[in-house]
Amino acid sequence: MELNTRAVHVVNEPFQSGSWPLSVPLVQSSAFAFDSAAELAGAMADPDGRYVYSRRGNPTVRALEQTLTGLEGGEGAIAFASGMGAISGVLLALLRPGDRVVAQRCLYGGTHAVLADLSERYGIEVVRISGDDRGELEAAAVHPATRLLVLETIANPTGQVPDLPGLLAAARALGVTSVVDNSLASPVLCRPLEHGADIVVHSTTKYLSGHSDVLGGAAVFADEALRRRVWPRTVELGACADPFAAWLTLRGIPTLPLRMREHCANAAALAERLDAHPGVTAVHYPRLAGHPSYERAGKVLSGGGGLLSFEPAGGREAGRAFVERVRVAKLALSLGGVETLVTHPASTSHRELDEAALEAAGVAPGLVRMSVGIEGVEDLWSDVRQALQDGPPARLLG
Repeated sequence: MELNTRAVHVVNEPFQSGSWPLSVPLVQSSAFAFDSAAELAGAMADPDGRYVYSRRGNPTVRALEQTLTGLEGGEGAIAFASGMGAISGVLLALLRPGDRVVAQRCLYGGTHAVLADLSERYGIEVVRISGDDRGELEAAAVHPATRLLVLETIANPTGQVPDLPGLLAAARALGVTSVVDNSLASPVLCRPLEHGADIVVHSTTKYLSGHSDVLGGAAVFADEALRRRVWPRTVELGACADPFAAWLTLRGIPTLPLRMREHCANAAALAERLDAHPGVTAVHYPRLAGHPSYERAGKVLSGGGGLLSFEPAGGREAGRAFVERVRVAKLALSLGGVETLVTHPASTSHRELDEAALEAAGVAPGLVRMSVGIEGVEDLWSDVRQALQDGPPARLLG
């Protein structure tokens, strides 16, 4: 089936013989009762068995896991309490002291932070690569302790699209497990498992739920054995998905393809206009001609996504001033909701990085990140212009 159809028809268990509810029920129960102690003990060892305790499995959460498995084309999934819970859970489950991780240089700041923590506390070596050259990975991964490759489909916030087919093929040939964060693309724009990834992670807080009312994450696996290897560690970590958050995410998924269409169209229009604006020195959007990933994005992605970043003339102070001047857009963390949000990464998501690390990650001091929503594009452009002090004040909503 087309992805639009799969998104609408989320996985749902029969409610009773011969019928089932159109909406996935919310099972807000922390535990489940058994008649037999032996059956209870047996169920505790099986991630797909009978429900025991909602940290180990829940009907609403499982419906989300099965739905995401179908959307990404995987063999199984694990839902988490947040996107960082998914990333941390996978890394902690698969790494041991002394292991080596090869990571894309331009990654989300939270991923940088957890990798730095693992390096400091457990002696895990982190080797950075550009993500553009398969040879870099082959040189870095030849070390016998290399265990993981960590990439993002669309890098946050620079819009870089790595060479997924080349890097994932190289990782597979080297026996290195690959983890791709697909939060910014969603399964609508890219399905990394189809390019050879072993694990896809999501912050379901973002486009999958899409309404800024959920905190959640997920990992989808190409191989069932790998999921069963990770699952016990995530149960012990306790970063399990909440049933209500899973239910809200399932409510958002049916409109995901429609929302992504509008996010992409609005972001592309703003990127082109910003690129022509005299008060902007650089624009980063993967489907904008001139972006370093432009040709690759056309092959890997079915759209440019809803996230763009740009550099107002004037550096750090100009970037901070812009995010404080917007009226329609909101200054807030996160992304992927129906409303437009702006942030200044150097002082928020990437604040852990010093100037040298910011430069290495491609994050300029004045960079503004814009998560473009589904509002009217002319209203958004009017707001951007006035925040750049190139137009009349935007009308406040409400």
